[in-house]
Amino acid sequence: MNKRNTQQRRHSIISLLNEQGEVSVEALSACFDTSEVTIRKDLATLEKSGLLLRRYGGAVAVPNEVSLPFTAKLSANKLSIAKTSAKLIQDHNRILIDSGSTTAGLISLLNDKRGLLVMTNSLQLANAIRDLENEPTLLMTGGTWDPHSESFQGQVAEQVLRSYNFDQLFIGADGISLERGTTTFNELTGLSQVMAEVSREVIVMLESEKLGRRIPNTELSWDSIDVLVTDDRIADEVVEAITQQGVKVLLAPYLSE
Repeated sequence: MNKRNTQQRRHSIISLLNEQGEVSVEALSACFDTSEVTIRKDLATLEKSGLLLRRYGGAVAVPNEVSLPFTAKLSANKLSIAKTSAKLIQDHNRILIDSGSTTAGLISLLNDKRGLLVMTNSLQLANAIRDLENEPTLLMTGGTWDPHSESFQGQVAEQVLRSYNFDQLFIGADGISLERGTTTFNELTGLSQVMAEVSREVIVMLESEKLGRRIPNTELSWDSIDVLVTDDRIADEVVEAITQQGVKVLLAPYLSE
């Protein structure tokens, strides 16, 4: 089937979903006279575009309260960074995902992994992880709700984290200082530091435009960070400076809106 027919079919799937609220792979396969494998690919693509949420055996429309964090806040560039970051995740990994719009881009990409254990401090991310078809083991930090970061923070969350160990932490930042490390406007940095302590590998996901911002609070020092995933608009001399801090830099293709 050519590209135009694929686009028409996907447009029709969204129209059916808007009418019915829910569709099944089996019904769509019969409706469009195509394989269930093709329909699953359609649903995966539409989900990554924020147009639906996949459920076991089909898909449902995106609720209004969920659509904002997972569509409006996710730029093409953030999704590109997320795709590069997701390549670091192996089957059966135990991963931590911090709250944030850039880290949110990882969630739909986890469907290709098997046997994952995922912990997060974000209700929105937890709800999205819960709905993944591959059904990873989901853990929440608990703790005190912080409306500024829209995440759980505090001593209870820190105590829960210290009960586990993880292969990887995926975390964003408001900025990066070449002298200090990642920076944030939020004064609550304790949980981020504990997340890094209990993780074998710390991956920071950050758009290049945030490099060099003047932000007062240091979140993670360079000696706590293993990998920085950013877009390829970062200057070569900045990559070199970060590399000299002992941090591996991975460049995702920059994608404009």
